[in-house]
Amino acid sequence: MAGLLDKERTIAGPGFNRWLVPPAALAIHLCIGMAYGFSVFWLPLSKALATAGTGAQTCAKDMSFFAELFASGCDWRIATLGWMYTLFFVFLGCSAAVWGGWLERAGPRKAGVVSAMCWCGGMALSAIGIHLHQFWLMILGSGVIGGIGLGLGYISPVSTLIKWFPDRRGMATGMAIMGFGGGAMIGSPLAAELLKRFATPASVGVAETFLCMAIIYFVFMMAGALLYRVPASGWKPAGWTPPPPTANAMITQRHVHVKKVWGIPQFWLIWTVLCMNVSAGIGVIGMSSPMLQEVFGGALIGLQTRYAELDKGQLTAIGAIAAGFTALLSLFNIGGRFFWASISDKLGRKLTYAIFFVLGGLLYASIPSAAAAGNKLLFVGAFCIILSMYGGGFATVPAYLADLFGTQFVGAIHGRLLTAWATAGILGPVVVNYMREYQLGLGIPREQVYNQTMYILVGMLVIGFIANLAVRPLADKWFMSDEELAVEKQLAHEKAAASAVGAGTAAGGTTHPALVALAWAAVGIPLAWGTWKTLLSASKFFQ
Repeated sequence: MAGLLDKERTIAGPGFNRWLVPPAALAIHLCIGMAYGFSVFWLPLSKALATAGTGAQTCAKDMSFFAELFASGCDWRIATLGWMYTLFFVFLGCSAAVWGGWLERAGPRKAGVVSAMCWCGGMALSAIGIHLHQFWLMILGSGVIGGIGLGLGYISPVSTLIKWFPDRRGMATGMAIMGFGGGAMIGSPLAAELLKRFATPASVGVAETFLCMAIIYFVFMMAGALLYRVPASGWKPAGWTPPPPTANAMITQRHVHVKKVWGIPQFWLIWTVLCMNVSAGIGVIGMSSPMLQEVFGGALIGLQTRYAELDKGQLTAIGAIAAGFTALLSLFNIGGRFFWASISDKLGRKLTYAIFFVLGGLLYASIPSAAAAGNKLLFVGAFCIILSMYGGGFATVPAYLADLFGTQFVGAIHGRLLTAWATAGILGPVVVNYMREYQLGLGIPREQVYNQTMYILVGMLVIGFIANLAVRPLADKWFMSDEELAVEKQLAHEKAAASAVGAGTAAGGTTHPALVALAWAAVGIPLAWGTWKTLLSASKFFQ
């Protein structure tokens, strides 16, 4: 098994079809993307003991977080469970930064297998924690171990796809990272169906759901990892010629060592670009549902009534409409990952990000006016485009890094850049949530509490625009020499051909078209099912 995971064993032989690699990446990203959908478990978990008939109450508000980690006699608070979501992205960024260099040398197959073991093993450990009602086991299982699996799984295909698609870098990474955004689109309705199946009068069924999903995900992730292949050193698509170095100064043919990036100004500029784009987007994702309800209130169901004046039945009705709005945003988030990343192959990464910041700034600034005018179409349209650019920012940045820093360490450099995501995951929600509470404290009506927040988010985009404008090609001193590059290729076990390690067709060979079709069907059918479920939910917004 160890030999099967060696990078040398993954070098593709002659005739290998590169279109087999994107579904392998999607198989992993669609599984780990369920991190976005974990909130489907919070409500049943907050009633686990009460449902079992133990008479237990929710843990007291004055109970410390540390005490709640080990409490077994009271139901966990939803606010406490929400820390799992934060830990996912903190450990995703940290593990990607720490082990990105190892991944480049070990190869995507080994990293994919470790990711599957961590993510699925973490879910299994969480199931034990739910059964024993020990939250610390959930934190250790899904939050820490699962978060490490998230980081390794997220960056495992980046370098590989960029090397397989040097002619369409943006499109290739957009396909995979689209999968991460679509993971919850499949996982959330799947989890809801399993919860119904396993729920009993004495159990909410979350532990059984975790175990079932862990098994399903493990099968898909292992299949994806074993399908990974890397191109032979120097491989290029048939008929494609690399552009001459003078054709586009923003796209280098040389390579930067990952150890140097912390000291390169351009790295920190792109770090700022990603952080500001994600902070603005992630800040409104978590508040999109309450924002729509509080801004439009009864107008969502044809009443001229403010949110605070609605009764329980009316609140339920507009809550269903808001859920449809959230589903609509998720579709634009996912579609934007592929659309904008593909467009960046034509426009260039710098211009694509400039569009994100200029258009995004105008849209954020227009939202208070659209809300004041009661124009739902403009309000919703603005947020849909904003979320498409939020997703597009994630999918475009790996290609941006490859253009500037070369492809030898792009996966590891991308891993270090994801610390910007971890930062944004704290910054964005804090700004939106605390500004909302501050405005409410001043007595500002609910329908107006988000106005100042929108202008703050515009300020974030201005910072990102300036940082993107300052990005320039790297100076020669940052690139590796030919001798240094040769050493790194040797350490990364790169070979000129699969036959150099005696792998021959075992590492790829001629790919049968049926295998490619089967691989795409394996990821396409679940994705189509998730899209259909999301469209059904989104349709409630238009009813």
